[in-house]
Amino acid sequence: MRHPRLSSDAKILLLYVQGLPEGTPCKPLSELAKKLGIKGRAYQKAKEQLVAHGYVHEWRSQGDRGRWVTEQLVANTAVTSEQAADLRGAPPTTSPPSTQIPTVGEPAARTVGGCKPVEDHSDKTTPHPPSEAEPATDPEPEPTPRPADSPQLACAERVLLSLRHTRRELHLGVREARALAVEAVKWLERGLSESDLRQALLAERPEDGVRSAFGFLRYRLIQKLPEDSAPPPLPQLPSPAALVVCSSPGEEHVFRPLGEETECAPCRQATACATFYGAPAPEPDRIPWRERFAKIKVNQSCPGG
Repeated sequence: MRHPRLSSDAKILLLYVQGLPEGTPCKPLSELAKKLGIKGRAYQKAKEQLVAHGYVHEWRSQGDRGRWVTEQLVANTAVTSEQAADLRGAPPTTSPPSTQIPTVGEPAARTVGGCKPVEDHSDKTTPHPPSEAEPATDPEPEPTPRPADSPQLACAERVLLSLRHTRRELHLGVREARALAVEAVKWLERGLSESDLRQALLAERPEDGVRSAFGFLRYRLIQKLPEDSAPPPLPQLPSPAALVVCSSPGEEHVFRPLGEETECAPCRQATACATFYGAPAPEPDRIPWRERFAKIKVNQSCPGG
């Protein structure tokens, strides 16, 4: 349990096998792992770690009927290949587990050994032993380079790695999470928060479970990507017309035409009045508002005003 290089799945699987009661029918390690919800790539990684550190050993051989069989040995202490070979030929021990490393020919740790080999149910005899059948999984993706100045990518990667704490079957490695962060960051760019992204990836659990965490999350990130909620761009207003010189007589001045007119609005109005009245229109009296207010007040106060 204190091994620094064993994952939690490998430790849980090893404890489960070592805790089986005496006389339990032998089953393949993969079937025992499925009962714990460890399957697919998670099981492959756990098994590789146990084999690499001497806790699991396997032998494949061809039986009398031409079928290939696999024998598996699981120990609660690390043993070498030579020690495992000796334990394979010895009867299973019933002595209580020991914390000491067993010596060759004198096993002190309880092992799963001496069981009938697991037979591969195949009608064909092949020249090479088949590998242990496992569910098809996606190959581990190549790492995607991540810019150092992209906090959203780091945030998306953190959300993907946190999914394992809620659902064990969504366990991702660092390389897998980094590859999926490119798709996950698109969700954050469209205004979703980390909590929204996490809930979207955990919702609607498949009835038959998840065989490949990487494939399942990649499909959901691409297919369930929400629409872009960014506001539509503002319409482009027409640029104002350039200033032109008014063609009417008098002091030269400029104006901004609305169409193709050559005179400003006041000059056009003066020209129209002169044409209709025969003289320019009189300018209205410019009375300050205080005087107009006082005049109205006086008119209202006079009787009969």
